[in-house]
Amino acid sequence: MISEFLKAHFIKQKMMRTVIVSLIPLILTSIYFFGWRSLILLMVVTIFGISTEWIYEKKQNKKISEAILVTCILYTLTLPARTPFWIASIGIVFGVFFAKEVFGGFGRNLFNPALVARAFVYISFPEPLTAQWSIPAVGFPGGFVKYLTKNIDVLSQSTPMLTFRETGFIEPLDSLLLGNVAGSLGETSAILIIIAGIYLLYKKVAAWQTMTGVIAGFMIANTVFYILGSSQIPNPIFGILSGGFLFGTVFMVTDPISSPKTKGGKWIYGILIGIVTVIIRGYALFAGGMMFSILIGNTFAPIIDEGIKYVKKMKKEKREEVTA
Repeated sequence: MISEFLKAHFIKQKMMRTVIVSLIPLILTSIYFFGWRSLILLMVVTIFGISTEWIYEKKQNKKISEAILVTCILYTLTLPARTPFWIASIGIVFGVFFAKEVFGGFGRNLFNPALVARAFVYISFPEPLTAQWSIPAVGFPGGFVKYLTKNIDVLSQSTPMLTFRETGFIEPLDSLLLGNVAGSLGETSAILIIIAGIYLLYKKVAAWQTMTGVIAGFMIANTVFYILGSSQIPNPIFGILSGGFLFGTVFMVTDPISSPKTKGGKWIYGILIGIVTVIIRGYALFAGGMMFSILIGNTFAPIIDEGIKYVKKMKKEKREEVTA
């Protein structure tokens, strides 16, 4: 019955199912660290996200894309566990409608819908998104026996990036790797995100050029500022393992719709995002920076592709002139 329902209402997208599989460990980890409210938040967001797309697609007699499930999961995993349900719901409705449906639906959107949703609630409701964090559970059974873990009262003891900005303290790397630090639901465990990235590369769902470009751009810019003695810039390793950088690199930057299609474009796109992330983190108001840098990259993605195509065209014409 479930399979028949899915066939009747959803467009089958093998690539999206692969991404969902890679996200399952992060969903389970979010429950372990922060409690079952994480899963309930995901369910609420998914209901509103699917409903928004269904209303739009129904008018055109089209099915819902399975990509909406990926959008809902990614968006939820960028939120703190304590995000009010109504705020999370408003965000996904805004993101799906204004970043996807108004462009014509799946495959036509310029911006990543999950990031647009996150940016909207981040700007519109800053306190729940920047000051209401939960203490991650430790030991067994962790958050699997809790609805929600305890809240953090002191801002300087919150997420690794916020703590660094407030006190200059750098979280131990083992905590960043395992994920037992405060933060958004799916962005804390570096090891699981890296494994997910390897899996997506193995399945050829994500472009390695884009991922490598982001890391290269970030490492170069971060290292330069760090060597020059900028107090706002932490060491590069800490920077990579914190602030949602890896999550954005693996799942957001590699979005095949909102990123460039040409190989050269993927490199330029990735490097641009990596550099801009360092600048925003160090010198803007936002501790993370990855979210806004990707949206900036989305803006330039079509232009980058056109530039690459133009250069190739000019080179081809010159070769033809030489051989003529």
